[in-house]
Amino acid sequence: MKKIDFIFPSLIIMKKSLLIRSIVITSLSGFLLSGILAPKTINADTEAKVFIEDGSSKFCKAKRISPEVAKTIKMVITAYSSTPEETDSTPFITASGKQVRDGIIANNMLIFGTKVRIPQLYGDKIFTVEDRMHQRKGKYQVDIWFPEHKQAKEFGAKLLDIEILEG
Repeated sequence: MKKIDFIFPSLIIMKKSLLIRSIVITSLSGFLLSGILAPKTINADTEAKVFIEDGSSKFCKAKRISPEVAKTIKMVITAYSSTPEETDSTPFITASGKQVRDGIIANNMLIFGTKVRIPQLYGDKIFTVEDRMHQRKGKYQVDIWFPEHKQAKEFGAKLLDIEILEG
């Protein structure tokens, strides 16, 4: 009897140990498989290894996919900053309720969330409409947010094309 009592506790410990090992292995393999099977975003500035049908491989630059331009409109481009003189009583909150940040623009015609580019000034940089201007500014003016009043003042006013992006 004593020998059986001694064997059973060790079997129970072995079973618990195997159970813990199997849980750990299952979890790790799940993480590994999700990393392999889940789609990944490729940084456009990195190289990716491409496998060719004959079994060889080579490295090549990833191609940057640019959003399609839905429409191009000529607009007056100006700038503003978060000062009470230029905004309302909540200068760091946009009309859409978002916090001001780089890439925010104000416009009275385009809906909130519309993505635009100003290629003549900023190339491929994408801006988002998250704010509004005074009604007297009309619909064909865009105000770019700057963190400093001096920067906004120095920007001035420019008549340029903006690209309204799809989606």
